[in-house]
Amino acid sequence: MSNGHTTPPRPFGHRVEPELTDAGSGGVDLGDPALTLKISEGMTQVESLMRGELARGEDFLVDKVLHLARAGGKRFRPMFALLAAQYGEHPDSDDVIKAGAVVEIVHLATLYHDDVMDEADRRRGVESANQRWSNSVAILAGDILLAHASKIMSELGAATVAHFAETFGELVTGQMRETIGARDEDPIEHYTKVIREKTGVLIASAGYLGALHGGATEDQIDALKRYGSAIGMVFQIVDDIIDIFSDPEDSGKTPGTDLREGVFTLPVLYAMEEDNQVGAELRELLTGPVTDDATVDRVLTLLSGSTGRARALADIQLYLAEAEEQLDRLPQNNVTVALRTLAEFSARRIG
Repeated sequence: MSNGHTTPPRPFGHRVEPELTDAGSGGVDLGDPALTLKISEGMTQVESLMRGELARGEDFLVDKVLHLARAGGKRFRPMFALLAAQYGEHPDSDDVIKAGAVVEIVHLATLYHDDVMDEADRRRGVESANQRWSNSVAILAGDILLAHASKIMSELGAATVAHFAETFGELVTGQMRETIGARDEDPIEHYTKVIREKTGVLIASAGYLGALHGGATEDQIDALKRYGSAIGMVFQIVDDIIDIFSDPEDSGKTPGTDLREGVFTLPVLYAMEEDNQVGAELRELLTGPVTDDATVDRVLTLLSGSTGRARALADIQLYLAEAEEQLDRLPQNNVTVALRTLAEFSARRIG
């Protein structure tokens, strides 16, 4: 499907970082004080292991690889890994902590590489590595992070190494898919594949590895992996809606940031395919990055009068239903309640 663009839009840009908890703080209320405390303590161990591992090596490497780790971040992936481990027979094992550290270190590595590809100048409130040093340094820092993650993976056994080989492949496939664009593929199908491969895959991996090393059953491991993938889709689509439709005083974000970068996300893609005046004008205006304020304002006005938001919200509900279906496969305990709460919280961010 072609929208007749002279300059192909980028269907998806930055990988979303779920806004749920501060690094190592256990800041999310999981609805059960004992569980909240337990996960908080586990997060502290993950953070300690991660910082210790990343501090190894030459001084000129260490300050680069610790740059984004020190900047903070939400650490949702290791938190999910710790929660997934609670279904197993040994949720407090050292391997669970290592699994949490691995997924976060891999996530950090992808952020370094993402920022180079997106030519970003900020990340987590600080200068991006490529802006502070250079693209080459940022790429190499990401590579060193992958080396650290690989070392920890080797301590977790062949199953974990094999799993991450598959995960790496999916991550790179998603990045490549985004880079080459939709071509003749339906833009919405293309968008969906990209965010599943770029955002959903690592959250799914956190659930898989946490459950695996916590000693959960095969069925529980599969359910948690699938839940993570669905929640990754929710996080990204919610973020896309917030970028377009949120009140800056509530979200702290300037509406239309993605538009200015030439990133056309799900609500925009839905609006652009409308067979009416709104769709026609959007297809005419959105041929690449929107560089002037007047055009951004016009596009935002058109989007507010389109079905883009409603259709994207409907997709969120489908992914929430998919997540709920996976939770129904798990024991209905305090951990499952917490995961259900996290899913609902992610959707409520829209307001």
